[in-house]
Amino acid sequence: MTHLKLAFSRKLFPVFFLIAGLVMAGCYFDLQELRLETAKRIATPSFMLHREIRTEPFLLTAYERVHQKGAQATVYIEGDGVAWIGKSRPSLDPTPRNPVALHLASRDNSPNVIYLARPCQYSGLTVESPCDLKYWTSDRFSPEVVNVMSAALDNIKRKYSITRFNLVGFSGGGAIAALLTAQRDDVATLRTVAGNLDHVLLNRMHEVSQMPHSLNPVDISAKIAHIPQHHFIGEWDEVVTPAIFDSYRATAGASTCIRSSMVKRVDHETGWVNVWPEIMNAPLDCEKF
Repeated sequence: MTHLKLAFSRKLFPVFFLIAGLVMAGCYFDLQELRLETAKRIATPSFMLHREIRTEPFLLTAYERVHQKGAQATVYIEGDGVAWIGKSRPSLDPTPRNPVALHLASRDNSPNVIYLARPCQYSGLTVESPCDLKYWTSDRFSPEVVNVMSAALDNIKRKYSITRFNLVGFSGGGAIAALLTAQRDDVATLRTVAGNLDHVLLNRMHEVSQMPHSLNPVDISAKIAHIPQHHFIGEWDEVVTPAIFDSYRATAGASTCIRSSMVKRVDHETGWVNVWPEIMNAPLDCEKF
């Protein structure tokens, strides 16, 4: 009898794992749909329309509201999303649960406002956007990723005859925004919100793996020191602390174009949406003495 039970159990093992896999896959797709629906609910009241931008090899998700072709556009770049679910365990889907950059974009009343998700966010499950864990972990600021984001800006520029870009990056999106500023000649201004401007220092502080294949904004800070910038730091932010901006500022050298503000009563993700309409108009120029 015991032998029969054991044999029966062995036959059930593959079935059990198949069912478990299907359940997990179903939950995965449900979560993806839920996050997509969240993004739509944020964007729709602000009349931002969904568009997918082909940038080989990725299909990037964008939400756009363009009322004045042939003018400047403000582009919001999303953070790292759900890149990790533990210090050493990467997520299977980097789509953000709380798309802070999209929230910020929805509060911006400028004529031309565009939101760009990062590679594999929202579109990671599509056949057209083959994704690998490295693109939201070790290589998330790699030259390949920065080039993909730059190609998205090229697409936007062609489609709407955009003259110049005002870049706004949240968290890891701040790193991408800074790196794009160094690579392009059509960026008018740069703003970061809780921006990761030195991932080497940040990863060391949090005792997590370094990213040797990723570019680091501190290495190009001097190159873009002439671009008007404003970097917003959360008073209660324990993820991207003031030390990260201080490192970036120190490597930039003498510049009258780099400003920063400590924003009261906000942490890494919470509180920015409510204060953004006020602080988004903070000075963004090169000081004259």
